[in-house]
Amino acid sequence: MTALAATPPAEARAAPGRFEVRLAHDATEIDAAQALRFQVFGEELGAWPLDGGGGRRRDVDRYDAVADHLVVLDHAVPDAPAVVGTFRLLGREQAACAGGFYSAGEFHLEPLLQEPGEVLELGRACVAPAARGLPVMHLLWRGIAEQVFLRGVTLLFGCASFPGADPRRCASALAWLRRHHLAPRALRPHALPHLRVPPEFEAGLACSSRPPHLPPLIEGGLRLGGFIGDGAAIDREFNTVDVLMMVRLHEVTGRYARHYARAFREQARSSGPFAGAVRG
Repeated sequence: MTALAATPPAEARAAPGRFEVRLAHDATEIDAAQALRFQVFGEELGAWPLDGGGGRRRDVDRYDAVADHLVVLDHAVPDAPAVVGTFRLLGREQAACAGGFYSAGEFHLEPLLQEPGEVLELGRACVAPAARGLPVMHLLWRGIAEQVFLRGVTLLFGCASFPGADPRRCASALAWLRRHHLAPRALRPHALPHLRVPPEFEAGLACSSRPPHLPPLIEGGLRLGGFIGDGAAIDREFNTVDVLMMVRLHEVTGRYARHYARAFREQARSSGPFAGAVRG
């Protein structure tokens, strides 16, 4: 489940040095990320039931203990920096410790996992309501680019969501995605049969132009040259319809490739205690 993962508009501005993006350093920062996830997914988007934090209003599951948590810290908050954006990152070894990838609960991932090299699952992406319109999501993507460089990642993937569990609301978009952005057969994961959206919602008449609205994470993945798996899954716990989004890093082209190549070069020059952190 991901939400609100979009690059901010070009005019968005923040005071220089206000934000910092890096992996969470300790349990306190992870707890703050889980609290933000509860706020966005539970309170704002209506996920239910969602309190694995023992009544502490936290979104917690078994993957959190082994995953890396990418966070954006807002240093303008009095007393202590606040976590205003987060992504959860899960590589092959981390997923093995958790019994598999989170996406495997909705999709048959075996074709994807045959890809050579490291793969990285992105999940639980969200930005605090008060920070939307500021360059928080831009910094999160910069942080992901650095992790791609450090880990030698060849493929990014994860569940990307349409709000609401009624597939009629996104049928035209699903049909359009299936027609124009289906993953190559050898790579193509499949939605699990008991969760899969009925075929009639995926086989509608797909318009030749882009549908009127796509969730930001799907839009961003397509801009990077990404594609989707076979079928969508209904996630009733999170009240969404999910597609499996994938991006092969060697196929990223155009200005996005230049942008991430620049981030990789910056990371390669970094050293010392601030390596892996970007201030913006």
